[in-house]
Amino acid sequence: MAEEYDLVILGGGTGGYVAAIRASQLGLKTAIVEKEKLGGTCLHKGCIPSKALLRSAEVYATAKESIKFGIEIGGASVNFSKVQERKNSIIDQLHKGVQHLMKQGKIDVFHGTGRILGPSIFSPLPGTISVEMQNGEENVMLIPKNVIIASGSRPRNLDGLKIDGQMVLSSEEALAMEELPSSIVIVGGGVIGIEWASMLSDFDVKVTVLEFADQIVPTEDEEISKEMRRLMKKKGVEIVTNAQVLPGNLQIKNGISISANVKGTEKVFTADKLLVSVGRQANIEGIGIENTDISIEKGYIQVNEYFQTKESHIYAIGDVIGGLQLAHVASSEGISAVEHLAGMVPKKIDYTLISKCIYSRPEIASVGLTEKEAIEKGYKIKKGKFSFRAIGKALVYGEHDGFVKIIANEETDDLLGVHMIGPHVTDLISEAGLAKVLDATPWEIGNTIHPHPTLSEAIGEAALAVDGKALHM
Repeated sequence: MAEEYDLVILGGGTGGYVAAIRASQLGLKTAIVEKEKLGGTCLHKGCIPSKALLRSAEVYATAKESIKFGIEIGGASVNFSKVQERKNSIIDQLHKGVQHLMKQGKIDVFHGTGRILGPSIFSPLPGTISVEMQNGEENVMLIPKNVIIASGSRPRNLDGLKIDGQMVLSSEEALAMEELPSSIVIVGGGVIGIEWASMLSDFDVKVTVLEFADQIVPTEDEEISKEMRRLMKKKGVEIVTNAQVLPGNLQIKNGISISANVKGTEKVFTADKLLVSVGRQANIEGIGIENTDISIEKGYIQVNEYFQTKESHIYAIGDVIGGLQLAHVASSEGISAVEHLAGMVPKKIDYTLISKCIYSRPEIASVGLTEKEAIEKGYKIKKGKFSFRAIGKALVYGEHDGFVKIIANEETDDLLGVHMIGPHVTDLISEAGLAKVLDATPWEIGNTIHPHPTLSEAIGEAALAVDGKALHM
């Protein structure tokens, strides 16, 4: 059996299915090959389930502090099976939505493992896709004019530290836990590690974070990192930076014991479980890349600005190409790739305009350059910062820790970066993202009338503070 398509997409995650929808809109006959479930890691093993758990943890933490709001609850407790049930129902609902979108767009979905074949009787170019069907049926051959590789990524492991799914977990196994441990050591204080540290500490789990770098969330602005460390410590989380974990010293007996070299001193850390959160690696194995001229560097597929590989009819997007490994980035790359293969000239993606979010409590959000990056690039900067403690809505929420920081070019007044830590900043960052896209100045942001009382007032005040004109500090 062989079927012809304008486009076949390997991977039905966020980047893949959004690319398929855009291709359908442009009238291209399109198919997706997905070996698991449509929605990929983001929907089933990442973004959505982790945020559902984070929300439950936030509700529990609020319930424990309800007396501060004049509400007496008493005896608040966690029913973790119900927490997981709610998480799974959200995933199921969204999964059905993605399936509906595929039917609506007349996009064919093949449930199986796709592999790119070399030149064959089907095509003189590599790109024919052999699909090993999940249901055991005979392999299906798909003959596309174009291919998009959107096979995503999986949790990276430390050499010598085996994930057993019981005592030593990646984020994927942690999402499926049937009960909460009383304590956990998290190896890695990046985005995923800090989200888990925040969530589990809110669930009353004793958390220790071991981070190799000299600051947690090392890709964020240094002041943001320092504030997050302070607030994690306030929640009872132990943060250890400059910690080189020694995998060979792992012991599993009535819990786990792991040692780390911390500034030249070996220290031992014990807990019920160990969570390894040291980034993600691209899924490039077993999909037939060796049958093409596609270049791989440092484990990632190399592409041009339109996401073409060295095989010009084969594109790659999302986590498999490295860069910002975010769902909304993969979607944007997918749209750009589809428009290019359809003969359009899409606007090139400027990654400095893309907002990043961390959904811990408090949240972190940013767009553009950090202060350190701006200085390293040779900019003469000016900056403004405004605390949520001076924002009425934050006090009403009972969440007044954190601040908004804005960095600008002193010579041109151009906006260079916006960094936030505090309540609901993942929802607030889009204003800053739009300001970057429109090349707004701090003066323009500051003179935008922000409604009162809202958390967004902190953005306006921080913008005014860049030129020393903040009104409430």
